[in-house]
Amino acid sequence: MRIGAGIALVVVGAVIAFAVRDTSDTFNLTALGIIIMLGGVAGIWLSYRLANQRRRSARPVIDPDVERQYRTAPPDRVADEPIDVTPRSPQKRFNK
Repeated sequence: MRIGAGIALVVVGAVIAFAVRDTSDTFNLTALGIIIMLGGVAGIWLSYRLANQRRRSARPVIDPDVERQYRTAPPDRVADEPIDVTPRSPQKRFNK
């Protein structure tokens, strides 16, 4: 049950309990409305607890075995000789 369904049960129960004025010897509409409202409140509480239980779980996002498989170590040396990164003048493309 979602929170919306719980709220709907509370509203329907309140309407049955407080707005409907029908007399019946078989059952009491006020008691039936209160029972439906309590069911809606229980559904809201249960939905809230289940939603927060999923957030509290401390499960790792990536499985440690998979992470270990793809882990790479940085190289000891990047290059044998230093790389020259000084800017150079543009070379002429056409020699005529």
